[in-house]
Amino acid sequence: MQNKPTDFILASASPRRIEMLRREGCRFRAVPAAHEPEPEPGAPPQAEAIRIARAKAAEVFARFPEAVVLGADTMVCIDEDILGKPKDNAEAVEMLRRLSGRTHEVFTGVYICVPGGEAICFAEKTEVTFRALSEAEIIAYAETGEPLDKAGAYGIQGGGRLFVERVEGDYDNVVGLPMERLRQWIIENG
Repeated sequence: MQNKPTDFILASASPRRIEMLRREGCRFRAVPAAHEPEPEPGAPPQAEAIRIARAKAAEVFARFPEAVVLGADTMVCIDEDILGKPKDNAEAVEMLRRLSGRTHEVFTGVYICVPGGEAICFAEKTEVTFRALSEAEIIAYAETGEPLDKAGAYGIQGGGRLFVERVEGDYDNVVGLPMERLRQWIIENG
């Protein structure tokens, strides 16, 4: 299939990102990158979110050079540590214990490849404060399986919303795309 210059591709299979763009009325295709780099230990999370978003977008853009390709990566950080997706329930429990009663940062890096133009990149930061969680709440939530495919072991749009005391910044950024900033770019660029 030949790409038209106006094709818009999301370099992700994330159901949350897909839903967010659909909610905005965007016409796009979801084409996930085949490879997703891991964050570099000790690297600044904001820079890492952009680096990984760029890698995803660039990989897909290489296959579809006439399309606009959006890559994104979301990271949850506390005490300068990046909390990725937990590998199992035990790791999810440990992450949730760390977040309990504290404020953490969520960074989403965005990288947009544009045919014949300069790429657009930025990262958005949102601060999220959890209320103090009981051990029973943490274990029950981990056992739902929901934390396993979420950075930081929680979904703010799912059961994890019950843990959130306060959000400072773009709520959608925590879900997976900084829609306030992205919406403006979409309006400006059709």
